[in-house]
Amino acid sequence: MTHPRDALFDAGDAAPAIPVCDHYCGVEARMRKSLALQAEMGPVFDVTLDCEDGAPVGGEAEHARMAAELVMSSANAFGRVGARVHPVDHPSFADDVATLVARAGTRLAYLMVPKPRDARELQRACAEIDHQIRVHQLARPIPVHALIETHGALRDVAAIAANPRIESLSFGLMDFVSAHRGAIPASAMGVDGQFTHPLVVRAKLEIAAACHGFAKVPSHCVVTEFNDERAISAAATRAAREFGYARMWSIHPNQIEPIVEAFAPSAAETDLAIEIITAAQDAQWAPISHRSTLHDRASYRYFWQVLERAKRTGQPLPANVLTRFFPPVAAAA
Repeated sequence: MTHPRDALFDAGDAAPAIPVCDHYCGVEARMRKSLALQAEMGPVFDVTLDCEDGAPVGGEAEHARMAAELVMSSANAFGRVGARVHPVDHPSFADDVATLVARAGTRLAYLMVPKPRDARELQRACAEIDHQIRVHQLARPIPVHALIETHGALRDVAAIAANPRIESLSFGLMDFVSAHRGAIPASAMGVDGQFTHPLVVRAKLEIAAACHGFAKVPSHCVVTEFNDERAISAAATRAAREFGYARMWSIHPNQIEPIVEAFAPSAAETDLAIEIITAAQDAQWAPISHRSTLHDRASYRYFWQVLERAKRTGQPLPANVLTRFFPPVAAAA
């Protein structure tokens, strides 16, 4: 039987299947704790080792080496650890990239590029990353993520999303608000204001739309509250259900579980997706009637993505569903 990915999507139409939560940490002790938590919870969230805000001034090179060592260590249990480098115009950018690619390129899940001023600057960053990949003769391209947090990057967001080296785009809320020189109030950086201020809402929607238009993963910005689980859950739910985001940042361990739960489909949604996708595959992807409702390839694509998201968020799935749709990948010889 033809697998859903092969039957329902043309080449390049399906967005990358990466975890729904991206957890940032910049201090070595917190990096190690985050990796231990990932090993405990499973690959339902990524860990991004922060070489931009995490590195002390004057200690950038040492910090990048330490991050590379952690990526290559046994603490990286699932290969879902990335790193954020300095902005392209920072003196440490090229050194960050060279160190991380040389020392950890074989296991880096991605490199995050912050603060590109436009599509051209983002392309410069990708060119430097690819140069180091060639220098070190890596067998694969390292996916590139980018932060949309400047006026120029937002103007160019469609061109940035169209860049074939981009896997995911994140919204940088704090820098975006600051770039408005006081015209956007501080309340727009809070858990409520960021979902209501028109300029912030516009930016979020343009990023999400550009990502979906080019099969990239839109990643929602931070929520600074970390002790109020209900506020975190509500924000993550709005990001996923109203704003079209497929991933969200975490900046504190308390935020990870509420984010993953908010982005996961409900048990009822998952059960319905299993029923429809199983019946569709049995019908060799011809139209079917399910519970007196007609379905065809358009709705099949939707329900397959629900099922993929259930798997990606660690939802329990029946053994026969795992065998049928998510067979284990054979280890490389």
